[in-house]
Amino acid sequence: MGIFNYYPSNPKKLDPELEKRIFIHSLIFPAAFVFVFWIVEIIEQALGSTFVYLGVYPLHLKGLPGILFSPFIHSGFDHLISNSIPFFILMFMLIYFYRRISYRIFIQMYLLAGICVWLAGREAWHIGASGVVYAMAAFHFVSGIIRNDVRLLTLSVVVVFLYGGMVWGMFPINPDVSWEGHLWGAVSGVVLAFYYRKYIIRRDKFDWEEEEEEEVGSDQSQLPEQEEEEVGSDQSESEDSAEKKGKNQNPGNVSHTGEF
Repeated sequence: MGIFNYYPSNPKKLDPELEKRIFIHSLIFPAAFVFVFWIVEIIEQALGSTFVYLGVYPLHLKGLPGILFSPFIHSGFDHLISNSIPFFILMFMLIYFYRRISYRIFIQMYLLAGICVWLAGREAWHIGASGVVYAMAAFHFVSGIIRNDVRLLTLSVVVVFLYGGMVWGMFPINPDVSWEGHLWGAVSGVVLAFYYRKYIIRRDKFDWEEEEEEEVGSDQSQLPEQEEEEVGSDQSESEDSAEKKGKNQNPGNVSHTGEF
């Protein structure tokens, strides 16, 4: 955890070894989550039972534990696979880019999405990690817009394509799908994106950005010299013309402003 305390005000490229450690650490947590998802589903299938009762059931006490456990429960392997890939990618992005506050953000969106479903969902069992997936996707997408960060925007769009019909999942089209979980997950992500809008993520510049800066810097360094040369030539020309005119004109014709 200590490696995530590194956060300079003017971030520079980290040591390759440290960057490697951070990258590996960012893979471990989402991989562990997805691993538990699969273990729970395998146990459920092996026992021939269902853990749906551990989901969220809105406005009932029996549904409160689902705020914590519902993301681990899925209706089958198809449901599990569709959630595992985007969850892993988005969770990796969250830890890698936000580092020292990534776990705080994840816990907040995890709980906020579940609580909102419990308060505002229809009376049914709501299960699956898709609510958290929508929360992370919305968080990254809105954060990318706020920070004008191409990476977050690009990766979030890729996840949307992988997830398929992500936007439509927030509307009550299919009664078998918890669109409330999707909707409130996305709302949670947007709210947290604005809440953490002042947090500046570490960003290594791309090579093409550094080249543009060098070109701009070289152009700016040449401008003053060119201006000085032009000004100097103008002054010498004006002085020569003044001397010539001074020989042909009476000094008494010069006004106090220096104009003829």
